[in-house]
Amino acid sequence: MKAQELYDQKKREAREAGYILNPDQDLVLTLMEGLLDNQERYGYQSCPCRLSEGVREKDRDIICPCDYRDQDLAEYGACYCGLYVDSDIASGKKELTSIPERRGTASKGSNGKAGFTVSLPVYRCRVCGYLCAKENPPRVCPICKATSDRFEIFLSV
Repeated sequence: MKAQELYDQKKREAREAGYILNPDQDLVLTLMEGLLDNQERYGYQSCPCRLSEGVREKDRDIICPCDYRDQDLAEYGACYCGLYVDSDIASGKKELTSIPERRGTASKGSNGKAGFTVSLPVYRCRVCGYLCAKENPPRVCPICKATSDRFEIFLSV
């Protein structure tokens, strides 16, 4: 499946369920590519804006659409990654802003401290906090449009 095909599918599903996809098609196609990357990497479409553990049972809450979508939409007008938006954001009456992470804390390692296992470096946008696991930071942040030089290493491999 290609990003455009997934976009068409998500758009149709959103419309049928009463949701609105972000009208910024470049952002949405970037998110679709991330979902497809995660599909290939983990076998499921976990949110491309969050850290996946690579274990479906542990990531079930962040498989798109994530468990937090409706609460984020009600409170902020958009889901965490900005894929789903409310009518105010879709019509341009309100701007998309950074959405705080609702997901619980990181899993605990055997030493009781938080721990992650990552196969790619994780970059953090210093402007809006967007996280992505890629070999290199994105050219442009899909949320706030900051350029790649505004990203920092959040977690190293």
